[in-house]
Amino acid sequence: MHILVSNDDGVMAPGIIALAQAMLPLGKVTVVAPSDNQSATGHRKTMHKPLRVKRIKFPVEGVAAYSTSGSPSDSVAVALLGYIDEPIDLIVSGINRGPNQGQDLTYSGTVSAAFEAVIWRKPALAFSLCDHSEDAEYEAAATVARQVAQLKLYERLPPLTLLNVNIPPLPLEAIRGFKITRQGLRQYNDELVERLDPSGRPYYWIGGGAPTGDVTEEGTDLWATDQGYVSITPIHLDMTAYAVMKEMETWGLGELTLQT
Repeated sequence: MHILVSNDDGVMAPGIIALAQAMLPLGKVTVVAPSDNQSATGHRKTMHKPLRVKRIKFPVEGVAAYSTSGSPSDSVAVALLGYIDEPIDLIVSGINRGPNQGQDLTYSGTVSAAFEAVIWRKPALAFSLCDHSEDAEYEAAATVARQVAQLKLYERLPPLTLLNVNIPPLPLEAIRGFKITRQGLRQYNDELVERLDPSGRPYYWIGGGAPTGDVTEEGTDLWATDQGYVSITPIHLDMTAYAVMKEMETWGLGELTLQT
């Protein structure tokens, strides 16, 4: 099996190094990832400037690695569109420093790399460690990632579907197991911070506290990791609200005529 590894924390982040190492027993591993941190870039695609790709020395023996000047989704697209000659069987993204749960998925570069893969009809797994700290330990999370990949759950998924995996920041022996979950509800605590540059002109940061969320609702990704479980959430690119469609059919929109 040929496995492509990408991320949004940058090609030399400790999480991607741990993930590439963990995938090696399963087959050939190639890394294509952003040259620097691209967290919270979402599913951005570079269309109006050139992309640069270069081979780099990667600290895992036997892994060919390339950095790109673009986003996580750019990195996966470049690989799948022909920069990597050998066919790719599986894309794994991560291991992200910090969780990707609830509405985080709309911001996440880690999950967007997996989104890009399934758009091209390739199976994909996104892995995140629920630890934002600079000294986060990835060994247990990497072992979990290898176990999930070995299960080959992705072979049973419908088209345009990926698995989003969040791992609690615990030693392997303390993790209670796996839970199949749905997205929970995040609470964002963002604040707009205004400052002045040396010329007196205002500029802005989006600051505030870290996101929180409801960890009490059983069955969600937030609940599972709070309880010490690995959360596995199937995510589908079809974002149609089908239940709302049925309700909207009763609103009489189909009977309206366009006004000129």
